[in-house]
Amino acid sequence: RFLAGSRDDVRGRVLQVGEPLYTRQFGDDRVTRSDVLHAEAGNDAATVVGDLATGQGIESNAYDCIILTQVLQCIFEVHSAVRECHRALRPGGVVLATLPGVSQISRFDMDRWGDYWRFTSLSAQRLFAQVFGESNVSVQTFGSALSATAFIQGMGVDDLTPRELEARDRDYEVTIAVRAVKWEHKTP
Repeated sequence: RFLAGSRDDVRGRVLQVGEPLYTRQFGDDRVTRSDVLHAEAGNDAATVVGDLATGQGIESNAYDCIILTQVLQCIFEVHSAVRECHRALRPGGVVLATLPGVSQISRFDMDRWGDYWRFTSLSAQRLFAQVFGESNVSVQTFGSALSATAFIQGMGVDDLTPRELEARDRDYEVTIAVRAVKWEHKTP
């Protein structure tokens, strides 16, 4: 729902981690170039092999949109990764990120590169605001006691009704969604 509501931001040159699924799904004809970032060589979908924590391999001022769905919890140097996203964006560019709140360990990621963090709406706001500025960051949360329990039990979206999935409870932030815009500096 978050990415569908942010589809106008998926435009120009887009960087997504792992695969271009959401770039294709929400970018329509607004995307002029789609890059896929992977930390290691060998991913056939990858057009950029680089390190989001150090910025190695990632161009500066190159992207209009960076899509990070459930990525930042796998980077120990999470503050550096947010700074590198800012550096990689063109002025006016947008990061669309989702972060885990209530969540189990991702064994796949833990065994390969690590699974370090869980977030709250407050920690996500502060993390991005330190780099992008408070007024350039908006945060939404998704989840309820029921969806958190279902998620932890391994149930899928088909196991809950749309109404149950739509329910939001501020105390059960299953997914935190962040939209952060790189401020455009205009000279007088």
